[in-house]
Amino acid sequence: MKPVEFEPALARRMNGMKASEIRELLKLLEQPGVISFAGGIPDPALFPAEAAAAAYSRALRQPALALQYSVSEGYAPLRAWIAEFMRREGSPADPDNILVVAGSQQGLDFLGKLLISPGDTALTMAPTYLGALQAFSAYEPRYETIRPEDGNATPAALRASAEAAGGAVKFAYVVPDFANPTGETLSLAARHNLLDLAAALEIPVLEDAAYRALRFSGVQQPSLQALDVARTGSLDASRVVYLGTFSKTVAPGLRVGWVCAAKSIIRRLVLITQASELNVSVINQMVMLELASQRQERLVETGRANYRAKRDAMLGALDKYMTGKATWTRPDGGLFVWATLDPSIDGATLLARAVEEAQVAFVPGKAFHADGSGGNTIRLSYSLPSPAEIEEGIRRLAGLL
Repeated sequence: MKPVEFEPALARRMNGMKASEIRELLKLLEQPGVISFAGGIPDPALFPAEAAAAAYSRALRQPALALQYSVSEGYAPLRAWIAEFMRREGSPADPDNILVVAGSQQGLDFLGKLLISPGDTALTMAPTYLGALQAFSAYEPRYETIRPEDGNATPAALRASAEAAGGAVKFAYVVPDFANPTGETLSLAARHNLLDLAAALEIPVLEDAAYRALRFSGVQQPSLQALDVARTGSLDASRVVYLGTFSKTVAPGLRVGWVCAAKSIIRRLVLITQASELNVSVINQMVMLELASQRQERLVETGRANYRAKRDAMLGALDKYMTGKATWTRPDGGLFVWATLDPSIDGATLLARAVEEAQVAFVPGKAFHADGSGGNTIRLSYSLPSPAEIEEGIRRLAGLL
């Protein structure tokens, strides 16, 4: 007889927390023969493993620093390096504008905790990053869709809708460069549209810059934060909160990212850090500083070349095998292609058949829509398979369609 599992009375916020479809799909990577377009996982062939091992060895020569508690803001030399990086990005940061977090995903969770009360409204694009929806949903918001490329709903309409639901519009969240999941990039005009909307609503903009460094083609757009600094005159007057990460350019396993924002926001996020985890692993921050300061440009260039070849392989295979069966985005960078299927095809149903019959995995698009729409869309990541595997996987998927 199976023992009864104890279940305590749960907080209401747990009703909005669901398992990540992507995290669950990663289990498929363990199955032999499956070609996975599911997780947007960096290619481990790019990881600076030997350099990291040497950096850990050097860090451990200072055990009182590397293995000890530390300040919640982050390792001071790393914050100084990040501040200099942000200055090159057009954000005139100093270390007090920087908070080190355990990956930008933690930054999203902290910002949700900081900004959302139950019933408040978060503005997002549709589709949008699943991890952001997970982070925010724990704090019980409602979502409204914005479309900066097409012109936004009026500030008055968004404000009235939020008030009717018993809350207020609290922020807009976007991935402006090579978005997860679509791979698309906001135009300069769309960036200004979004900043205009945020200024009218007097809300912050959360800029998720996870893929910004991975541009293969096209013209680099200024970050939202740089544009807003140009408008307001200083970083401390800017309403844009920039979330950066080393996960896509150095290695995700160290779990080091950052938030760059006005000092008033950073001070409050530090309080949340103190209540949450005290500080990010110091030894990981020390190692990341060495890797980033000595190898960042080289790692970025190597990553761009690797992922450019894989993107080209995927677009070529889609053109070859999927023309007439679907439409798809053509990203200038990042790790993803977004495909739209015939309206009669459900992505989740297709996934079950694809794994069973064709040994191909991807992420159904519905997971990236707060309202559960997008059933006939799928996300395809080209980061892990080889170019040959990409062509074979798309060939199998097209045959199944």
